[in-house]
Amino acid sequence: MLNKVNDTGGTGNRKTCVEIPSFKDDSKSGRLKQNEKIPNVFKNILGQNRKMIEIFRQIINVAEYDYPVLISGETGTGKELVAKAIHEESHRKALPFVPINCAALPEGLIESELFGHVKGAFSGAVRDKRGRFEIADGGTILLDEVADLYKSAQIKLLRFLEDGKFEKVGGEKTVSVNVKVISATNKDLKKQVKKESFREDLYYRLNVLPIHLPPLRERKNDIPLLVNHFLEQAARKYNRAPFIVSDEAMLLLVEYEWPGNVRELQNAVQFAFVKCHDVELTPDNLPMELKDKRIHWAGCGSSTKLDIFLVKTTLEKTGGNKAKTARHLGVGRATLYRFLEDYPAIQKSICV
Repeated sequence: MLNKVNDTGGTGNRKTCVEIPSFKDDSKSGRLKQNEKIPNVFKNILGQNRKMIEIFRQIINVAEYDYPVLISGETGTGKELVAKAIHEESHRKALPFVPINCAALPEGLIESELFGHVKGAFSGAVRDKRGRFEIADGGTILLDEVADLYKSAQIKLLRFLEDGKFEKVGGEKTVSVNVKVISATNKDLKKQVKKESFREDLYYRLNVLPIHLPPLRERKNDIPLLVNHFLEQAARKYNRAPFIVSDEAMLLLVEYEWPGNVRELQNAVQFAFVKCHDVELTPDNLPMELKDKRIHWAGCGSSTKLDIFLVKTTLEKTGGNKAKTARHLGVGRATLYRFLEDYPAIQKSICV
């Protein structure tokens, strides 16, 4: 079943018709059949793409167990949000969720940050300090960018995963804590193991329950949903009326590859929000890298330039007939076909 999403969020008349699967889950488990459950459990993670439906299912499943979880995905895909959702869905939700960026601390401090230290352990250690594992006792710890963890800390982490015990830096007393460990990385840990920058035994300890987040370019039918969400967030924060997103602007947003994923999309929407002083958000309000796609497309070996919005509206008028569309535009069918290969969402968005 397919739903058509109104790009105005129900406040305007213009529509961008983008194919979005209904959220009904037909799996045997039936865990996601209750639509009302999704906004409550995953209020910070938006998505109706089938890949995101699978992520929601995995979050619910892994939250039931205390085994280590490894979340992988490109920068900006929402790894920390998924980790937080796992924590909030688990029996540990009333206890601390403690994130730490393993790439942000120098080698000399990372062990102290993770496991704590005793007074006098090193120069500047004027008092005992609890580490992140001790702070997270009973709850969940997120080891973000775990691939960048120094080898010395990897060894100590491996020992902790074996029995839940560790010694503070400079200390002799064994500390025991009960913590669910979630790791996140934007790197391929198998490749890091082959390069010998990451311990193989630690990789297998962390990778008990893997979750891979898809990049935004693989879930383009979620983009209108995300755009409207970020615009509504900004409008509420700054007490402004909701915007109508023009068809052309939405097409550009859908067609862009988003190397920075959801985080980059959010930044682009915030940029457009500030630039837009009218009731309709247009391509002129978008960042330059998106506006450059507006007209500057030329078919391979052709000097003919085509406008995304013009092609879309002409296809709609001809009922999706490419031969008629090419004639109306004054271009050859081969040129139109090459254009549509570069912008496949145009055909998918046509309402006929």
